[in-house]
Amino acid sequence: MYGIDHRWFQKRTPSLYSVPPMRSPEASLIRVLQAACSGELAAGFAYRGHGRSVKSEEERERIRTIESEEWHHRALVQTLLMELGARPNLAREVVFWLIGKSIGLLCRFGGWFIPMYGAGKLERTNIVEYEQAARFAEASGHADMIECLLDMAEVEWEHERYFRERIAGHWMLRFFPKWEPPPPKEAIRACYGKLNFLQQFPESRPAALADSSRARR
Repeated sequence: MYGIDHRWFQKRTPSLYSVPPMRSPEASLIRVLQAACSGELAAGFAYRGHGRSVKSEEERERIRTIESEEWHHRALVQTLLMELGARPNLAREVVFWLIGKSIGLLCRFGGWFIPMYGAGKLERTNIVEYEQAARFAEASGHADMIECLLDMAEVEWEHERYFRERIAGHWMLRFFPKWEPPPPKEAIRACYGKLNFLQQFPESRPAALADSSRARR
């Protein structure tokens, strides 16, 4: 077109013309877990600052519990990565360490609403992240990881509900759009009914699935 030889550009800028390879389900699982691991690092430090910033003892204790659960999630995700022969992404770890520390500090000056709103909106995305990880685990043959991932998704669901209920009716919601609430908690496991049956009755598992699970142990 217009007398331009695209082959000349292709030789000099191959990245613009090359199609990125599709990731395997396991590679996608590792990528999501690395993101979750760094996200939990940031969340832990952010909640530490958030908990110190609130005046209500009840809110402080609940946020401390949430912080503890986020650190626990990080430890679980690190274990899953080790089982996959992977490790946290160092660059993301550094960036999210800085983000978490910064948010934790800003919580002391951001008033009551902004940290509560931001936490709830973040937890909403965390639910989806662990649901995605569970789907990638299933697709890649790591069925033994699904239960752990769904457990974490359910805990994040509880976190989101807490913050959403705390800010309900607040006058600043006129200026901050409220995020879409997640589906009912039961929906997290709705598509894994067959898996739950196979976990209860392992003799019904396909031979290949059972063999792969034993091999990882």
